[in-house]
Amino acid sequence: MAAPFDQAEYDNRLSRVRTSMSKKNVDALVIGDPNNINWLCGYDAWSFYTPQIMVVGLNTGPTWIGRDMDAGAASFSSCLKPEQVVPFPEHYVQQKHIHPAQFMAQWMRDNGYDNKSIAYESDVYYLTPAAVEHLKVGLPNSTWIDSERLVNWVRLVKSEAEIAMLKQAATIAELTMQAAYDGVSPGVRQCDLMAEVLAAQVKGTPDFGGDMTALYPLVLAGEAASTAHPMWTDAPFEKNQTVAFELGGCRKRYNAGLARTVHLGKPSDTLTTTAKAVGEGMEAVLNSMRSGVACCDVHAAWQSVLDQYGLEKKSRIGYSIGVGYAPDWGEHTISFRPDDQTLLPTNAVVHIILGMWMEGWGMELSETIHVREKDAVCLTQFPRDVHLIDV
Repeated sequence: MAAPFDQAEYDNRLSRVRTSMSKKNVDALVIGDPNNINWLCGYDAWSFYTPQIMVVGLNTGPTWIGRDMDAGAASFSSCLKPEQVVPFPEHYVQQKHIHPAQFMAQWMRDNGYDNKSIAYESDVYYLTPAAVEHLKVGLPNSTWIDSERLVNWVRLVKSEAEIAMLKQAATIAELTMQAAYDGVSPGVRQCDLMAEVLAAQVKGTPDFGGDMTALYPLVLAGEAASTAHPMWTDAPFEKNQTVAFELGGCRKRYNAGLARTVHLGKPSDTLTTTAKAVGEGMEAVLNSMRSGVACCDVHAAWQSVLDQYGLEKKSRIGYSIGVGYAPDWGEHTISFRPDDQTLLPTNAVVHIILGMWMEGWGMELSETIHVREKDAVCLTQFPRDVHLIDV
């Protein structure tokens, strides 16, 4: 095993992060998001159940600091050298009166990071307030500022190697959706179908396997389809039921989302009309999207179609996507909504998800899209029409 990309790819990423740090007058960056740690060096392990960080200086690091038993993963999953891997001893793990961040702070102090301007990721799932407080106490002469998702924003622009990886993830997403289409029918339990879906996600193709997607596979059936993120149950699918699948594929932690809708029986006029509107809305989004276009203008293209049909969708319609660990595959940067004026850069990859959650039922359609200089292209080539199953 080895890091997913070559050393030049990771060197380029680190250089871009340091350029952003310099612009913000940041001497050091403390990263707690495993997505960003992975992106910077390839480190891949289920190690974020205990505190771990990566420390990046303008001329030092990156250095991973985490639990001793998880340090070994760096040797076969990342580009890190042994001296860039710092394990904390086992007696720091989940103790009442001692915290791993105390060890981290001591290491940073011993390695010249005190009395510096340190940016840290203040709004991530994995770097807890307790950990941050111990770091601040242990480095009392430093100035601590919010990183404002510095690495996330650098990640927004994908390299050619990343686009290739996302295309593989998209291929897995197509196979996964086909497994859902092949298995859904009245009487089949949701959990039994999801077992087949999960198997397809992990199996991948004969040429490359898959990982578990950062966003768990979702099935929206019947009344549960009237909301956005219900989990599957052991209830059977029913005749005349509309079912939305929000699935996806993952390759080397790169995620591609894919949502589609099936109907078990003859569709209602309401479903047919709504599906027509959503399909036209997706085309409007794709036609409006290219480098330099504002996210709010992409949303406006979608909204113009909804207005024609007298429909409403209150939530955003998409976001950037890439490396992701549970619980989310979004990059927490751009959002496609009326007030987001961010200009799309060339080689962003976004997930546009047009979910219509109605009274007692719902449907979804999504695409993972590569933004290019003059246009935007879908990474998957899967039929968008509501899939009708004759029962």
